[in-house]
Amino acid sequence: MPLEELRRARTKTIGTKQTLKAIAKGTAKMVFVALDAEEKVVREVLRECQEKAIPVVRAESMAVLGKACGIEVGAASAAIVED
Repeated sequence: MPLEELRRARTKTIGTKQTLKAIAKGTAKMVFVALDAEEKVVREVLRECQEKAIPVVRAESMAVLGKACGIEVGAASAAIVED
């Protein structure tokens, strides 16, 4: 399950700003986006992933994605990044 990969990843980003930075740097290997995140918040992440052919995994909710990242609050997006 991809969320397990995120949970176990040594290096990851949490949040849209950090995820966009990783995508721009070319270090994002897989991006996660919460289904209940506001479209305007994740629109650029999805567009950049499509342009750069980065796989996108949809998480059930922001709460589930936050938990997979090891935080107590929700997250709209996250990424597994190369070390």
